[in-house]
Amino acid sequence: MTGYTLGGGVGWFSRRHGLASGSVRAVEIVDADGEPGRVTAESDPELFWALRGGGGDFALVTALELGLYPAPSLYGGRVIWPEHRAREVYEAFLEITAEAPRELSVWVNRLQPPGAPPMVTLDLAYLGEAGQGESLLVRIDKIEGAISDSRGVVPVADLGAIAAEPTAPAPSIARAELLTGLDADAVELLLAKPVAPLVNVQIRHLGGALAEPGGGAGAGGAVAEPYLLGLVGLGLPHTADATRAKQAEVVADLESYVAGRKPYTLLSPGETAAESFSGGTLARLREIKRARDPHNVFRANYPVLG
Repeated sequence: MTGYTLGGGVGWFSRRHGLASGSVRAVEIVDADGEPGRVTAESDPELFWALRGGGGDFALVTALELGLYPAPSLYGGRVIWPEHRAREVYEAFLEITAEAPRELSVWVNRLQPPGAPPMVTLDLAYLGEAGQGESLLVRIDKIEGAISDSRGVVPVADLGAIAAEPTAPAPSIARAELLTGLDADAVELLLAKPVAPLVNVQIRHLGGALAEPGGGAGAGGAVAEPYLLGLVGLGLPHTADATRAKQAEVVADLESYVAGRKPYTLLSPGETAAESFSGGTLARLREIKRARDPHNVFRANYPVLG
């Protein structure tokens, strides 16, 4: 949670509330001289700015104080279809996300689980009453042949189960790209080739509060791009090269839609902080790093000086 927040943090409620870093109210730290402190917008505005989205390069963070939001009701779930329904599912995804309120988040996945047939899914979360969520997602009901449909009222504590992501460690290779848009031509590119050797080709709808100038409060900034591409494959010794090659192929196919930058928390080995921040933001982060940690005591996975 701490690393996710320090790097900005894009999650299920980000369309409604912005980056996780924007909800930070105070940060308890140990600085490069070994001195404990409490950083707020009033006590140290420069370091507070850097810690909210700039990564873990500036101090040892021992605690975060976060603003909380009401979540009285949550509706969502996952709907799964066989692969031959993929085009219909993507068409529905485009229609729903074109008009989605910021309380609604929708992800579409082409899945190729090892040893199983290919599938396509929609992962859904609506921060509101079930009846309203159902009406917003009625378009899905026009797609026949669903294998399973778990839509319903979801306890907030069970939000992570919607996408059925594994919680146990597993060797994998991930790559993410922000997309400047998504249209019928992009869908054709996404559907033209098999998913394998990847396990998942995912598109998340962004926008909403993320795109507002203050939505990423702090170094995380705003995320203007409306969609996020995620590519995940197995990282086993005999699959790693094929996984990386396939990821590069998908990104090349979508070249005209790829923004060229990506969220800090979704950087992968071989990438750098420069791929997440504008030139001005990176220069400011580097200035703060040199001033607060001149001997480079703290080293983030993706250092701002790297």
